[in-house]
Amino acid sequence: MSQKPHIACYPGSFDPATFGHLDVVRRGRVMFDRVVVGVGRNPEKDTLFTQDERVAMLRALVEQMVRNEPEGAPVDVRAFEGLTVDFANSVGATVLLRGVRNISDLQSEIQQALTNRQVAGLETAFVVAGENFAYTSSTLIRQIAAMGKDLSVLRSMCPQPVIDRLREKKSREPERFGRLIR
Repeated sequence: MSQKPHIACYPGSFDPATFGHLDVVRRGRVMFDRVVVGVGRNPEKDTLFTQDERVAMLRALVEQMVRNEPEGAPVDVRAFEGLTVDFANSVGATVLLRGVRNISDLQSEIQQALTNRQVAGLETAFVVAGENFAYTSSTLIRQIAAMGKDLSVLRSMCPQPVIDRLREKKSREPERFGRLIR
């Protein structure tokens, strides 16, 4: 009798991807047989990057991680629409993987985990953020990018390719950043 592979689905908007997100993926690779990163589209959120841009950035970052750290489970990055639990079921996930930075995150994540278990029978595995990432969020990065002149200050929060994309988008589409300040 063969055992069903343990597949983790790590959903999020990843707008943009941070070192904290990559830390969750890295640690998920040692806990599960496969990790599927689901880049969702929340109709209530006005994202800075399109879904395709977020998927492309994450794929490149994850591919680099896997090349540099070949031990660990494979990782797949995919876009999805609709409910996270439906996406997780469609990829054969046995668990949802979530990063938790602080007690506020934990409260909302527990509520979501209970709902996901009741609605879809999916368990949630929580990974506590590394101490270097406890106060980093995509929202904070977008705000700094919108209001700051020197985006190199983001080096401790997100990878250089993300900073480059933020810089490029800010010069090409300043109105998108302007909406973040209002």
